[in-house]
Amino acid sequence: MNDNTIPSIIPEGDGSADALRDISEVAAVEIITSACVHLMSAAAVKVGLAEDEESGQYQDLAEARKLIISLAGLVTAASPEIGGEHARSLRDGLRSLQLAFAEALPYPDAPGEGPGEKYTGRVS
Repeated sequence: MNDNTIPSIIPEGDGSADALRDISEVAAVEIITSACVHLMSAAAVKVGLAEDEESGQYQDLAEARKLIISLAGLVTAASPEIGGEHARSLRDGLRSLQLAFAEALPYPDAPGEGPGEKYTGRVS
């Protein structure tokens, strides 16, 4: 591969043309929303909101922080492009995760230093 070649994210072989055609038919807002939902779901599990809440088996706050920061960046950047209704729902989900994260911390973050607050402003 030379420096001018962009690697394909679509797997080669049987079905790649179908996958490319399928993704071309999906609206950008659906792809963005789907990515946000995946980040939200993973963050919720890592915060400890999974079914096995009692044992804390899945809780990993360091990983949750990374996911919430990534989600905040995506939601903030995408909001003007995806429309008010979609953006509002994503911001509400993000805020809920930020609050759940703050509750799960043994020691609180400094004001404005919580995950994603760099993008969203202070959450309280």
